[in-house]
Amino acid sequence: MSNALTAILDYKVNEVAALKQARSEADLMQAAKAAAAPRGFISALEAANAARMNGLICELKRKSPSAGEILPGADPIEIALEYQTGGASCLSILTDGPSFGGSLEDLTAIREAVSLPILRKDFMIDPIQVIEARASGADAILVIMAAVEDALAADLEACAHGLGMDVLVEVHDQTELERALRLSSALIGINNRDLTRMVTDLSVTESLAGALPQGRLLVSESGVKTPADITRLHGSGARCFLIGESLMLSSDRTLAVKSLVNAGWAR
Repeated sequence: MSNALTAILDYKVNEVAALKQARSEADLMQAAKAAAAPRGFISALEAANAARMNGLICELKRKSPSAGEILPGADPIEIALEYQTGGASCLSILTDGPSFGGSLEDLTAIREAVSLPILRKDFMIDPIQVIEARASGADAILVIMAAVEDALAADLEACAHGLGMDVLVEVHDQTELERALRLSSALIGINNRDLTRMVTDLSVTESLAGALPQGRLLVSESGVKTPADITRLHGSGARCFLIGESLMLSSDRTLAVKSLVNAGWAR
């Protein structure tokens, strides 16, 4: 049965084939090794938490399968600078075009304009995409456990770590979490959105957070919109959050980010 995730993965196969036709892996690897050194993605989140602030990964996307058009004419650099001014720890840049309206050109342009670490948020199904990400300036990649088998997840992680990048490993249920914990990446994202049905529920983080062992850093993703949401999720131990749509639609993004950075912490 087709669903939103499988539809995306179907065209990713074609995108990867086109990439391999356009550029050799050796050429991309040369560009990746020549790129500016990676900025520490995980370390930026840890630094925020150490200062008793939430580690916010603020996201840029023009549209999504669940929300439709969000900001189709958005200026990504302007938005990224507003996030940075508000106190974001990191940025997440959607580079998928068909479903999210993004591109690697967005990522490259934003990295030149800001000092924050950047996650390439896309659907990774081949290590060549990881190499392409580093060549374009990404500091971290996303590995979605619902989209890959264990062997491929390990290959993607190894490629990223070999290039000095961090990896955000995303899960939505207990089985995916158990698989993710077999990887070495410290950063575990619990996606409150079911990618097959595009339904969001904050209780997903609450139900899975307790299964994370010490040494792993939890990121709650999707559906986090308000200081009250963050305060609620603090009860599950979450101190890092990936937030996109609500910030994209905010009339004052800098103020909105500031309101979320300190939410949930006793002052």
